[in-house]
Amino acid sequence: MHIPQLLTPEDVAEILGVTTHTLAVWRCEGRYGLAFIKTGRLVRYRADDVMAFIESRTQHSANPAQAGEGGRS
Repeated sequence: MHIPQLLTPEDVAEILGVTTHTLAVWRCEGRYGLAFIKTGRLVRYRADDVMAFIESRTQHSANPAQAGEGGRS
């Protein structure tokens, strides 16, 4: 059985460059779909979920509409 690595809100805040308060707001408001585990007052994040979140938010162009155009002339 594979037990996932669990990260604290402090760990995730540092990884993402946000505050723990921001993470709490995201959890309360359901923003961005960053999965978390909650047992009582304890909040943890699976490392794989954090990496998936980062991948899902990765942009390859400043303007997604221009992504297939190959740039301007």
